[in-house]
Amino acid sequence: MNSGTPPSPDVMSALSALESPSTSSKTSGYNDLLNRIVDTSTPETLAPNLIAYLESVLGDTLNQISSKPLLISFVEKFRNVQDPDVKIEVGQRALNLLQPRVVLYEEQDTQLKEIVADAYEANEDFISSAKILQTITLDSSQRAITADDKAKVWIRIVRCYLEEDDPTSATTYLSRVKNIIHDVSDKATRLQFQLSQARIHDSQRAFLDASAAYHSISNETIIDEEERLQALSASIKCAVLAPAGPQRGRTLARLYKDDRASQVDEYGILEKIFLDRLLTPEEVAAFAAKLAPHQLAKTSDGSTVLDKAVLEHNLLAASRLYSNIGIAQLGELLNVDAERAESYAAQMIEQGRLAGHIDQITAYIYFEGGEASGKKNTGALDRVVGGELRKWDDNVRGLAEEVERITTMIQNQHSEFYERHMVV
Repeated sequence: MNSGTPPSPDVMSALSALESPSTSSKTSGYNDLLNRIVDTSTPETLAPNLIAYLESVLGDTLNQISSKPLLISFVEKFRNVQDPDVKIEVGQRALNLLQPRVVLYEEQDTQLKEIVADAYEANEDFISSAKILQTITLDSSQRAITADDKAKVWIRIVRCYLEEDDPTSATTYLSRVKNIIHDVSDKATRLQFQLSQARIHDSQRAFLDASAAYHSISNETIIDEEERLQALSASIKCAVLAPAGPQRGRTLARLYKDDRASQVDEYGILEKIFLDRLLTPEEVAAFAAKLAPHQLAKTSDGSTVLDKAVLEHNLLAASRLYSNIGIAQLGELLNVDAERAESYAAQMIEQGRLAGHIDQITAYIYFEGGEASGKKNTGALDRVVGGELRKWDDNVRGLAEEVERITTMIQNQHSEFYERHMVV
């Protein structure tokens, strides 16, 4: 970026005088000029005036002993400049000037990079911010850099990449934080680490992991109540979007039992899913309106993640209402064609997320009732035979118990008849 506007003549004249060997009190003169530049420059001349000032301070006129305190003062003044474009233009020029001797000005180089990164973020250019932050020196013999210092920079890079929906790059830097998180003492940084993990799980559609991470954050007392409820809301959204099955059922139960759940907008759909009630299109549409774009992305079969989650939930809810149902009728209930209904049911049965089996000859699905195993099934025959044997065992057990109960009643109420006819 280059404004193309030359520095003000009075600034150039003042710098020329300060660079003269005969000038005394150079330090106070430079500081006074910096104050004048910041206070009196127009929006058009502020950047070129500051750049001219920097080029003089970091030029050949002053040695390091003289220039370093001036640079420290400059950084403090520069931090308060409001225009992000000015910060970017001047900051980039300052970093270029420091590049050949960054070891001598390492602290100021780091501060300038953070200021420029702030400016990029103010302009919503998060990739440029991440790239600037990546150049900060975090292994130095010149200054002490703690685990907290490193983690703060890396977490900020992670957040920038997440703003640009780039979970792959974000994961790279989150892994660096993970390696040192046990040495990080700052609670805010540790919380940002948890939040970044949750957001990455969310963006990668690992919704159960994301739900657990958001729920953990919602219980952190160091954040205010409104932010905790926002985290709880995010946790419920992710739980709803997760694949139906025993694992999601446990997650929903934990959220439903949370005393705060009724305070968030998603409580209605959470309750219906937890109680295995069918969801209506109107309820689904209202829920979809609150989701992030990546949560509404299309899957390989052309449906959204939400469409798939709702279809699987309604299929699970149907298994609670029916012992068996025709595939065509199931399609009507789920508002999809019969082929898709059968495909989803077969997949959920195979993955152990739905207890039942499909008879393709009669075009019926038989639900076995109860909770699915959560374990992948290995064969259709095993499912059918195993299910039928369990039903047979239950029936035999029930019949034997009923015969025993009747026999005991006869013995108690008609002892003479019992002794005469039933005792062998």
